[in-house]
Amino acid sequence: MSVLLIALAGCVRRELEISSEPEGAIVYVSDIEVGRAPVVVPFTFYGDRDIILRMDGYETLVTNANITVPWYEIPGIDFFSEIAPWTYHDKRYLHYKLTPAKPTSREELINRAEEMARRNVESVEK
Repeated sequence: MSVLLIALAGCVRRELEISSEPEGAIVYVSDIEVGRAPVVVPFTFYGDRDIILRMDGYETLVTNANITVPWYEIPGIDFFSEIAPWTYHDKRYLHYKLTPAKPTSREELINRAEEMARRNVESVEK
Protein backbone atom coordinates (compact mmCIF):
# COMPACT_ATOMS: atom_id res chain seq x y z
CA MET A 1 0.00 0.00 0.00
CA SER A 2 2.78 2.46 0.87
CA VAL A 3 4.49 1.76 -2.48
CA LEU A 4 1.26 2.70 -4.25
CA LEU A 5 1.04 5.97 -2.31
CA ILE A 6 4.63 6.84 -3.21
CA ALA A 7 3.95 6.09 -6.89
CA LEU A 8 0.94 8.41 -6.84
CA ALA A 9 2.82 11.19 -5.06
CA GLY A 10 3.07 14.49 -6.87
CA CYS A 11 5.91 16.92 -6.88
CA VAL A 12 6.77 20.52 -7.59
CA ARG A 13 7.96 21.52 -11.06
CA ARG A 14 9.84 24.84 -11.02
CA GLU A 15 10.59 26.94 -14.12
CA LEU A 16 11.94 30.40 -14.73
CA GLU A 17 10.91 32.02 -18.02
CA ILE A 18 13.10 34.94 -19.07
CA SER A 19 12.16 37.18 -21.99
CA SER A 20 13.66 40.33 -23.40
CA GLU A 21 12.67 43.25 -25.55
CA PRO A 22 13.93 42.88 -28.22
CA GLU A 23 13.94 39.09 -28.29
CA GLY A 24 17.13 37.14 -28.86
CA ALA A 25 19.39 38.42 -26.07
CA ILE A 26 21.85 35.89 -24.68
CA VAL A 27 20.76 35.08 -21.12
CA TYR A 28 23.04 34.12 -18.23
CA VAL A 29 21.63 32.91 -14.91
CA SER A 30 24.17 32.86 -12.07
CA ASP A 31 27.04 33.10 -14.61
CA ILE A 32 25.79 30.15 -16.70
CA GLU A 33 24.63 30.76 -20.27
CA VAL A 34 21.14 29.29 -20.58
CA GLY A 35 20.14 30.36 -24.10
CA ARG A 36 18.52 33.20 -26.00
CA ALA A 37 15.44 35.03 -24.77
CA PRO A 38 12.74 33.92 -24.50
CA VAL A 39 14.12 30.93 -22.61
CA VAL A 40 12.67 28.60 -19.96
CA VAL A 41 15.06 27.35 -17.28
CA PRO A 42 14.18 24.68 -14.70
CA PHE A 43 15.37 25.36 -11.16
CA THR A 44 15.48 23.46 -7.90
CA PHE A 45 16.18 26.04 -5.21
CA TYR A 46 14.59 29.39 -4.42
CA GLY A 47 16.58 32.52 -3.67
CA ASP A 48 18.66 35.14 -5.48
CA ARG A 49 19.79 34.74 -9.07
CA ASP A 50 22.17 37.01 -10.95
CA ILE A 51 20.72 37.68 -14.39
CA ILE A 52 22.75 39.04 -17.31
CA LEU A 53 21.39 39.77 -20.80
CA ARG A 54 23.70 40.61 -23.72
CA MET A 55 22.87 41.59 -27.28
CA ASP A 56 24.81 43.32 -30.03
CA GLY A 57 23.83 46.96 -30.32
CA TYR A 58 22.41 47.10 -26.76
CA GLU A 59 23.81 47.85 -23.31
CA THR A 60 24.56 44.72 -21.26
CA LEU A 61 21.89 44.40 -18.58
CA VAL A 62 23.08 43.10 -15.20
CA THR A 63 20.42 42.58 -12.55
CA ASN A 64 19.30 40.34 -9.69
CA ALA A 65 16.08 38.36 -9.28
CA ASN A 66 14.84 37.07 -5.95
CA ILE A 67 12.76 33.93 -6.48
CA THR A 68 10.62 33.71 -3.35
CA VAL A 69 9.29 30.53 -1.81
CA PRO A 70 5.56 29.92 -2.44
CA TRP A 71 3.31 29.02 0.47
CA TYR A 72 3.19 25.30 -0.43
CA GLU A 73 7.00 25.05 -0.21
CA ILE A 74 7.31 26.49 3.31
CA PRO A 75 9.06 23.95 5.57
CA GLY A 76 6.46 21.73 7.20
CA ILE A 77 3.85 22.37 4.52
CA ASP A 78 6.25 21.21 1.78
CA PHE A 79 5.97 17.62 3.05
CA PHE A 80 2.31 17.56 2.00
CA SER A 81 3.13 19.21 -1.35
CA GLU A 82 5.54 16.42 -2.14
CA ILE A 83 3.10 13.62 -1.31
CA ALA A 84 0.02 15.22 -2.88
CA PRO A 85 -1.39 13.20 -5.82
CA TRP A 86 -0.97 16.18 -8.16
CA THR A 87 1.94 18.25 -9.43
CA TYR A 88 2.44 21.87 -8.47
CA HIS A 89 3.78 23.94 -11.35
CA ASP A 90 5.69 27.00 -10.14
CA LYS A 91 6.50 29.11 -13.20
CA ARG A 92 8.09 32.53 -12.71
CA TYR A 93 8.24 35.17 -15.43
CA LEU A 94 11.00 37.77 -15.78
CA HIS A 95 10.89 40.31 -18.60
CA TYR A 96 13.63 42.84 -19.33
CA LYS A 97 13.80 45.75 -21.75
CA LEU A 98 17.24 46.36 -23.20
CA THR A 99 18.58 49.87 -23.79
CA PRO A 100 20.18 50.64 -27.16
CA ALA A 101 23.94 51.15 -26.87
CA LYS A 102 25.23 54.69 -27.20
CA PRO A 103 27.93 55.26 -29.80
CA THR A 104 31.38 55.52 -28.25
CA SER A 105 33.46 58.52 -29.21
CA ARG A 106 36.95 58.11 -30.66
CA GLU A 107 38.46 59.84 -27.60
CA GLU A 108 36.68 57.46 -25.21
CA LEU A 109 37.93 54.42 -27.15
CA ILE A 110 41.50 55.73 -27.03
CA ASN A 111 41.21 56.41 -23.28
CA ARG A 112 39.91 52.89 -22.66
CA ALA A 113 42.70 51.37 -24.74
CA GLU A 114 45.35 53.36 -22.87
CA GLU A 115 43.84 52.32 -19.52
CA MET A 116 43.81 48.65 -20.53
CA ALA A 117 47.43 48.89 -21.72
CA ARG A 118 48.44 50.51 -18.41
CA ARG A 119 46.71 47.75 -16.40
CA ASN A 120 48.34 45.10 -18.56
CA VAL A 121 51.82 46.52 -17.93
CA GLU A 122 51.12 46.78 -14.17
CA SER A 123 50.02 43.13 -13.97
CA VAL A 124 53.18 41.95 -15.78
CA GLU A 125 55.44 43.99 -13.46
CA LYS A 126 53.95 42.39 -10.32
